[in-house]
Amino acid sequence: MVLAHPRQHSPNDRSVVITGASSGLGRECALHLDRLGFRVFAGVRRTEDAEALTAASPSGQLRPLMLDVTCEDSIRDAAAQVAHETCGTGLWGLVNNAGICVSASLECVRSEQLRRQLETNLVGHFAMTRALLPLSRKAKGRIINVSSGLGRITSPYLGAYASSQFAKEGLSDALRRELRPFGVAVVVSPRRSPTPSPRAGRRPATASAATRGPPVCWRDCFRMPCWKRPSAPSSRRGTSLAVSLGSAELD
Repeated sequence: MVLAHPRQHSPNDRSVVITGASSGLGRECALHLDRLGFRVFAGVRRTEDAEALTAASPSGQLRPLMLDVTCEDSIRDAAAQVAHETCGTGLWGLVNNAGICVSASLECVRSEQLRRQLETNLVGHFAMTRALLPLSRKAKGRIINVSSGLGRITSPYLGAYASSQFAKEGLSDALRRELRPFGVAVVVSPRRSPTPSPRAGRRPATASAATRGPPVCWRDCFRMPCWKRPSAPSSRRGTSLAVSLGSAELD
């Protein structure tokens, strides 16, 4: 499917589902694939996001998909809609992009917050994969599970989020091996990203405070060091994700 890869894929009658498409990476990926001519189902939770995506669609054919990946009924309804609208051609691509980030000292992360983190970033991804797997098998498609560098190495204050990404790496690896005989490719993207680091000679005040002991105030639990490198614009990262989708092959 896409650009910059020696094996280009025709969009003709090929369908892609993208979760978490209301903003950022998911939105840009959905619009990019729509521009290329693929039949795109863009998962959103709110009507206003669906309307905004429809208005921004380059082809005018992008299909918003009302979807909450933490709700089994919503997933079942979305899968039924995709099956109906693909008219027996199957699903060529599934991009599991929906996610949230719980950022806090692990001492202060409540159990319900951790469950929500895992339900959205991990369980929801695989519930979507399971629901759409018959369509993926039919088209011998590919599944892209969006992760981050925190699936390989974690940082303070991001332990809850990183736990979902580490688990996603392991489950994706098992899924890749299980689905290979059926011609379905499974890829984790991005494979790596820069680890945030402080600027030379500067240490954020929040980092210094974090080394002095337990938080004094509950608000301190949700402060994290602002160690951030400039990141690529969402549009460029959306294109990169589309390239991952297009270059996914069996290995």
